[in-house]
Amino acid sequence: MKRVLITGGAGFLGSHLCERFLAEGYSVICMDNLVTGSLDNIEHLFGRKEFLFMNQDVTEFIHVPGHLDAILHFASPASPIDYLELPIQTLKVGSLGTHKALGLAKAKGARFLLASTSECYGDPEVHPQKEDYWGNVNPVGPRGVYDEAKRFAEAMTMAYHRFHGVETRIIRIFNTYGPRMRLNDGRALPAFMGQALEGRPITVFGDGSQTRSFCFVDDLVEGIWRLLNSSEVLPTNIGNPAEMTILDFAKKVLELTGSVSTLTFKDLPADDPKVRQPDISKARRVLGWEPTIDLDTGLKRTLEYFRTKVDERSARRGSVAAGDAAGS
Repeated sequence: MKRVLITGGAGFLGSHLCERFLAEGYSVICMDNLVTGSLDNIEHLFGRKEFLFMNQDVTEFIHVPGHLDAILHFASPASPIDYLELPIQTLKVGSLGTHKALGLAKAKGARFLLASTSECYGDPEVHPQKEDYWGNVNPVGPRGVYDEAKRFAEAMTMAYHRFHGVETRIIRIFNTYGPRMRLNDGRALPAFMGQALEGRPITVFGDGSQTRSFCFVDDLVEGIWRLLNSSEVLPTNIGNPAEMTILDFAKKVLELTGSVSTLTFKDLPADDPKVRQPDISKARRVLGWEPTIDLDTGLKRTLEYFRTKVDERSARRGSVAAGDAAGS
């Protein structure tokens, strides 16, 4: 049986990858220190003999007995609220964590796939963004801890490929959404959906004219699977090129949820990208991949998940309030 290690496997993307590799007949080792990941995302996999969870920080020494065919390095805070609150951890997992994971891949003769990001392009001066664009990143700004951690991780990955001959793959992930995103992770979709479902004002940063391109998680996972099994070494964009403004996206969430929430506007965070759209011509050509799930379909599937999470949060608040009242 083929065997894969997925670091950050209890996170949003990692948990979906665990499911995909199990479905493909792999034995899956899920490694996560649960700083931003959650056991809720993978609890349905416990009890399967092909699945093993390791509660471990990937920046420390990694020991995995037995063979490994592949390592997918997805461990990292990935949302603005996380990497701004965890700047040192973000830098460490991008540097030390990538080094440890690559060292394990070298020792095991395993193929290595790095989860990089469109944030490598920074606030881009080229639109849409192609893989040969080097980016416009502020290394000393607050977002630099994430942007530069991923840029370093890409350089480390290519060094291990060129110097040690490790089989490596690099995916640059653009905005992705779907079930298992956290309500409080700071990204537009969970923030908008949580606020809309609870009837709170929807917070739009800036005037909402900045653009994003939203890819449903199932499409992304398919792209990751194809890239891992390809022979492409250099970075490859995976995302949905359908671009829209944040303001239009907020209005779409309002329409979908039927919410009575109003819009409120706040200052744009420092170095927030004004545009974000992947050029996926390489993915189409090399992987035969492009997204197949349109935004309306993906949002409806995601909304079902967030309704459940909002109901659970409301129930917890009700229990706490009831307990406080009983104790007063």
